[in-house]
Amino acid sequence: MSPHHTGATEIALALAVVKTLVLVVGSVITYFAFKAYRRTRQQALGLLAGGFGLVTLGLVLAGMLYELLGVQLAMGILLESLLVLAGFLVIAYSLYVQ
Repeated sequence: MSPHHTGATEIALALAVVKTLVLVVGSVITYFAFKAYRRTRQQALGLLAGGFGLVTLGLVLAGMLYELLGVQLAMGILLESLLVLAGFLVIAYSLYVQ
């Protein structure tokens, strides 16, 4: 096994660990924001929860599409970026509405 291949394997493993942690932490943030929304029924908190959910989904989507469904990596990254953008727009709007 070449050193290049070993490095690529280690990077792939590190990426999988980091993406899993992003999914866990993002899900926890989304859960707490949604829980706050259910408690207060404030539209801004509901939007905030939705925005964090979109960002979290977007941040793990590219790798999942590539690994599980065979989607081209560039297409997966494009879809990931669109979801992150949409999530940030929803978060920004949630901070704007009253």
